[in-house]
Amino acid sequence: MTSKDFPLANIDCGDCPIRHRAVCARCEPDELQTLEAIKFYRTFEAGQTVVWAGDAMDFVASVVEGIATLSQTMEDGRTQMVGLLLPSDFVGRPGRETAAYDVTATSRLTMCCFRRKPFEELMGRTPHIGQRLLEMTLDELDAAREWMLLLGRKTAREKIASLLAIIARRDATLKLASDSRSIVFDLPLTREAMADYLGLTLETVSRQVSALRRDGVIELEGKRHVVVPDMERLLGETGDDTDGGMLI
Repeated sequence: MTSKDFPLANIDCGDCPIRHRAVCARCEPDELQTLEAIKFYRTFEAGQTVVWAGDAMDFVASVVEGIATLSQTMEDGRTQMVGLLLPSDFVGRPGRETAAYDVTATSRLTMCCFRRKPFEELMGRTPHIGQRLLEMTLDELDAAREWMLLLGRKTAREKIASLLAIIARRDATLKLASDSRSIVFDLPLTREAMADYLGLTLETVSRQVSALRRDGVIELEGKRHVVVPDMERLLGETGDDTDGGMLI
């Protein structure tokens, strides 16, 4: 695993861009100081494997910047992407010594890491960390259930709209954006990765993205820069009937 310099490495935990959503979100100042003493950063380039399923995993981490995929490979070599790791998401599991999935960077990825054993010991002394990790785990469970619906029942257009809505809302939350109807973000996935994750062909993804653009639901600047003029309209394309109850 390669470690590289990262410009945020000298920034205090209190100034971290994911501070309000990460596992340390509930920590008091003295608890942050304890985390500060044991943290270190690792950066991976797009396409680089962070850890392979079954490998020993001696650290846990929060994604600070970039995006990674969780995938699982079957005995015959077939691979299925089973999840995305976005900024503030937690990587690894206290109490588990091996990785459950392959973790691969899909863009330049930076993680704030903690050695697993010291982190587990810290959880026992710092209830705020354990409480926040429980909240994040329950959110992850809700997201997994939502994704079962997306993959099993939604149309191709609804799948694309749902993925765009997930990323848009997470990006807005991390930036502490106001409740504006318009959201602007950079899509962190290639269309090939979107196709893999959604169980669609590349041609279908391209066709549906073009259709959403043609219908004015989204605007594209290049292949990655996305403008959502009206977030409510995008949510209306997801097929959900829960007043925008998307996983975020």
